[in-house]
Amino acid sequence: MIQKIPISVVWLKRDLRLEDNEAIFNALKSNNRVLIMYAFEPLLLNDNHYSKRHWDFIKQSLVDINKKLESHNSRVLTVQSEVVGVFNQLQNFYQVKSVFSHKETGLQVTFDRDKTFARYCKNNLIDWIENDNNGVQRGIKNREHWFDNWNSYMSQSQFECNPSANQLFSIEEIEVIENLFTKKDLTTEDSKSFQKGGTTTAWKYADTFFETRHKDYMFNISKPELSRSSCSRLSPYISWGNVSVRQIYQKGKSIETNYNNKRHIGAFLSRLRWQAHFIQKFEMEHIMENSSVNKGYHKLKKSISKHYKIAWETGNTGFPLVDASMRCLNTTGYLNFRMRAMLVSFFTHILWQPWQEATKHLSQMFLDFEPGIHFPQLQMQAGETGINNLRIYNPIKNGIEHDPEAIFIKKWVPELANLETHFAHEPYLMTELEQQFYNFKLGVDYPYPIVDIKETRKKASDILWNMKKNPLVKKESKRILNKHTLSDRSKMLKNS
Repeated sequence: MIQKIPISVVWLKRDLRLEDNEAIFNALKSNNRVLIMYAFEPLLLNDNHYSKRHWDFIKQSLVDINKKLESHNSRVLTVQSEVVGVFNQLQNFYQVKSVFSHKETGLQVTFDRDKTFARYCKNNLIDWIENDNNGVQRGIKNREHWFDNWNSYMSQSQFECNPSANQLFSIEEIEVIENLFTKKDLTTEDSKSFQKGGTTTAWKYADTFFETRHKDYMFNISKPELSRSSCSRLSPYISWGNVSVRQIYQKGKSIETNYNNKRHIGAFLSRLRWQAHFIQKFEMEHIMENSSVNKGYHKLKKSISKHYKIAWETGNTGFPLVDASMRCLNTTGYLNFRMRAMLVSFFTHILWQPWQEATKHLSQMFLDFEPGIHFPQLQMQAGETGINNLRIYNPIKNGIEHDPEAIFIKKWVPELANLETHFAHEPYLMTELEQQFYNFKLGVDYPYPIVDIKETRKKASDILWNMKKNPLVKKESKRILNKHTLSDRSKMLKNS
């Protein structure tokens, strides 16, 4: 009987980087031969939260890793297969001693897959070592000392990737293994619409942000057009793990005292903390993927309108800022936070649609789709947590305040480009004569508003404010506060 070589496997998921990757660091410490792998899993390829833009970003990230591994004559084993199928094949040729990965705060399907894989490892005497991801902790019951623990994690030394000679599987060995599977082509079309994946590109964005672009961060963060350059644009790189939050946090802290713009850097760093805070919420209460975290809102019934949904998804609601925001998101995969919140608020409040009907389109469009951010934010903006202030965004007011010259609106809704600014914000105010003057026809060139916003806004406000008084909503609100509120919140704010 041939003695199989013992190996350690790094299973990459949403940690598509080499540096400050604890899974890789721990695998290299095992002193076994190390295989780094990524599986394009059918369960995710077929999941309707994902879209081509995500898979292209992942492919670009893997290509970038492979370029960095060339000096070690290695690359990532990349196959299309369910994970258990990958390991079944590997065990025909090698003795898989251990698997290293991070604890993924993902969808229900990935949670179920992880439970299946844990059973597989147990039955096959494989050690599966999972590490915390970006300071998010698994298994905690409340937020006691959560911020102190997160802050401590962020201050720790980063994990280095220093394989010894021939420790990583060679390119030739990996090619043999890949022939056992359906190969996955990593080539992607060049696109100027989307940010390109990969650690190399991530640091280009980070460097320009910390060097110059941050100087107007707080001034422009809510402006739909100016935020595109003043914000860091690092969210997809953090979501897919091209960089760790710790890498970005430590980079920001290192330059904070060297600039006159400390306030802007501090505001940015505080958002890294809040990002972890929301992912921790989802980690602790996975029900949020499909149901409101506050059970008092489960009885809130909304009729689904296909007409409203299509108009909203395509940017044809008759409300210019809403339509510009959606068209921008659909085309580029990016939108600043305020406009994202406004899109959800408009859908759930003004159109009075259930937030569950928004989740898949938005997740497919967000290049930075992160389940732990996505679902808690959807519920918060829909007003179904019971603990957050109810915010029903007025798209006209927001347009005038944050896009006063209608530059963003006219860019993404070119039908309105030749109108005067005030008509670009509210084209439905035009008289028949004014429409003739501009050679513009409401209902033909651009739709009438699909709802009476004053009427629907009042309806949503009345219902939701009244529901906050419901005994079950109030009881659930207390439970949520006890479970998810930071006991050291004042400390967190002070450090923000």
